[in-house]
Amino acid sequence: MLYSRLCAALRQFAAIALICGLAGVASQALAVDAVPPATDGPGPKLDNASCLSCHDSHRRKLEMEGKDGEKRKLAGVDAPKFARGVHANLQCVACHTDITDAKAQHEKLPGTKVDCAGCHEALWANLEKSGQSASKPRLETVVKNIQAYRNSYHARPDKDEPSRAKANCEDCHASHYFNVPAANSPQHAAWRREVPAQCGEKCHEDQLEDYTGSVHGKLLADESKPDSSKAAVCTDCHTTHSIDNTSKPPVKLLITENCGGCHDKQFESYSHTYHGQVASLGYAYTAKCFDCHGSHGILKVDDPKSRVAPANRLKTCQKCHDGKKQPLATAGFVSFGPHAHAGDFNKYPQMWVASRFMLALLLGVFAFFWAHCLLWYHREWKDRKLGVTHQLIKTADLGLNEKKHFRRFALGWRIGHLLFALVTMTLVLTGTTALYAHSAWAPVVARALGGPAMVGVIHRVAAALFIGTFFVHFVVVMYNIFVRYRGHFRWFGPDSLIPRWQDFKDCWGMFRWFLGKGPRPALDRWAYFEKFDYWAVFWGVNVIGFSGLMLAFPHVTASVLPGWIFNVATLVHGEEAFLAAVFLFTVHFFNNHFRPDKLPPPDIVMFTGTQSIEEFRRDHPAQYDRLVASGELSKHLVDAPSAPMTMGSKLLGLFLIGCGLALLVLVAIGFFSGAAV
Repeated sequence: MLYSRLCAALRQFAAIALICGLAGVASQALAVDAVPPATDGPGPKLDNASCLSCHDSHRRKLEMEGKDGEKRKLAGVDAPKFARGVHANLQCVACHTDITDAKAQHEKLPGTKVDCAGCHEALWANLEKSGQSASKPRLETVVKNIQAYRNSYHARPDKDEPSRAKANCEDCHASHYFNVPAANSPQHAAWRREVPAQCGEKCHEDQLEDYTGSVHGKLLADESKPDSSKAAVCTDCHTTHSIDNTSKPPVKLLITENCGGCHDKQFESYSHTYHGQVASLGYAYTAKCFDCHGSHGILKVDDPKSRVAPANRLKTCQKCHDGKKQPLATAGFVSFGPHAHAGDFNKYPQMWVASRFMLALLLGVFAFFWAHCLLWYHREWKDRKLGVTHQLIKTADLGLNEKKHFRRFALGWRIGHLLFALVTMTLVLTGTTALYAHSAWAPVVARALGGPAMVGVIHRVAAALFIGTFFVHFVVVMYNIFVRYRGHFRWFGPDSLIPRWQDFKDCWGMFRWFLGKGPRPALDRWAYFEKFDYWAVFWGVNVIGFSGLMLAFPHVTASVLPGWIFNVATLVHGEEAFLAAVFLFTVHFFNNHFRPDKLPPPDIVMFTGTQSIEEFRRDHPAQYDRLVASGELSKHLVDAPSAPMTMGSKLLGLFLIGCGLALLVLVAIGFFSGAAV
């Protein structure tokens, strides 16, 4: 009996032991999928294999029971794709520094998180410290991009979740797989195609929708076209890391400039319009590429829905020229060519003709007068080298006081000349700042004058003063001819500024003298080159003045003339101004200040109004002989200017000459840098 009880007890113990053993085996089996297998050493290793045992996106549905008992989705990593990225050689915990164990429910260090920027900056700092920074140029680019990002719109706190940025590195880069392929490689083309979706699907859905239907989006999607991958994507216009609010003026200007990265010819032609010139100077409140073409939903010009389709152009122009801040755009605006140029006769015949005419005028004027200056200089230099001197006048033999001067210009003419000089230099400075807006000096001058808008104001005020001074001069001349000297004025007499046959004879005689083929002609009161200077102002006022008025009042111009007149007016206005500036500061300066017999400069006759009798006889011998013969010379003699007047006139003359030569240098820099056409 005792035996039977003992056997029963043994059977019960064995059953209990079996149940406990099975339970232990089962619990170990259940733990296999949840926790990585144990490794040698004090604890499980935190290597990538250990991480992928749970986070491999190819394994199974990645879920884990959280502390609250609810299932939560784990972050999955595509292991093969990760292996192709730039971070393939890194351990997961090198970035995820908050993970300290391999438990199924990680214990995380508080206050730590993935810090892409800090990691890259630390690596770069170590390389710089060790002198090995040159070996990692790509890392240097990354560090520069980090700084650009920190100053960008994306780095600002999110409105709905202020604890995080609007967009961080992971949002755009998918840092587990990050690898920008080499430019021009097939992989790079595929990478570019993903950019719009990367930006749009997460954040900018509306913009992505517009872009997808645009000329850029359609080209990008059409892989059958060889250049489809070159279609503009988000980063081409907005940049990659320096992204900022598009309402800011610098951003508007940058996007406009970025358009030129692809559309270089269109950007160049746009840059030669008034809109493009002031934009180049930093003025954002003018028509730019996206103001006319749109931003994300850009369509081809021949698309009826395009903002620049012929039927829609006036409406587009009226978005800026709305009758409020700007006068209302009229019908003529639609035929203005924002990309017109002088190189295509079939497309822009007016521009082609105007350009060739201005080119012929420039070449003709400069060729003649520069040759005139060079030959004159050479002849006087040769005479001095050979010891040839001019005959001196003994004023005592003429019964004249040696302290007397010949009065050549009355006070009114001298004041008019000074005003013309000042406003002309102001016009040259402000006008060429716009004309050569892409030269290095133009934005500097614009800022110094108060900005592009103020440059325009100064230019228009100076133009009004120029026209006003010219008008007063014209009225006085007409009064003298028809009232003061009525019945005595000889239209083609020696005292008239109207060209006459004698001027052509004098010009021919001067060239013969230059070449040693005849004597120096005796010039009268107004030399032929002085008459050219005088009448050039009339030509300039009409050409520059009327073209400037057309541009200053476009709504009036476009109400009676076609829009292409703005293209022609811009070209003519700029090139005629170039002609005037270069002529004044080379030919005019030479004739009046830098001829060998005028040295050292300046000639102050236009400031004092007088010149010595010796100078008068040398420069205008025909008038001198005529006055001596008639006995009227003494009527024109006045006291010599005082010493302070002489010194002040010389200082003023040197100042104006210095300003003119400085402007000439700026014009030359702009012209030879190819900053304008």
